[in-house]
Amino acid sequence: MSFIAPVATGDACAVPAPAPDVAARTWTGPGAAERLAILRRTRTVAMVGASANPARASYFVATYLLASTDYDVYFVNPRATEILGRPVYPSLAELPVVPDLVDVFRRHDDLPGVLEETLAVGARTLWLQLGSWHEEVARAGEAAGLEVVMDRCLKIEHARFHGGLHLAGFDTGVVSSRRPRLR
Repeated sequence: MSFIAPVATGDACAVPAPAPDVAARTWTGPGAAERLAILRRTRTVAMVGASANPARASYFVATYLLASTDYDVYFVNPRATEILGRPVYPSLAELPVVPDLVDVFRRHDDLPGVLEETLAVGARTLWLQLGSWHEEVARAGEAAGLEVVMDRCLKIEHARFHGGLHLAGFDTGVVSSRRPRLR
């Protein structure tokens, strides 16, 4: 998810410059084959920043993971006690297992702290959801031995590799360049 920053000159017709965070991206994450390997190795997922609000992306991802995967899914949120009928833990350290993958739904400024928690519990993969990009966290995580994925949705990636993109209307099965006729 990116936005286009306005041009500083004030010329309304000028082509806008890309947002600084997008233009400055230098870190390269794992390719498709590596992401598939991560998903295949994963058995447990901790969702940091999980929400009981059905309008939140984390809720949608959680329902998909619970219904469409064999992953053991754990929710982490210090302000909740139950999501989708499952217990919620206040921190990664309080989980009853060491998660293979930590899927993060937190603000940019919270990511260094989530990295510290992820390393402290011994998880293998730090996965930052769509729109989440933090190069310093990625580099520090990799230097500490973590696999890091950023700006990717765990649900979309899993569905892409396992033939499930149609489940939420991403793939209608119709390939056409024509607009449908309105009746």
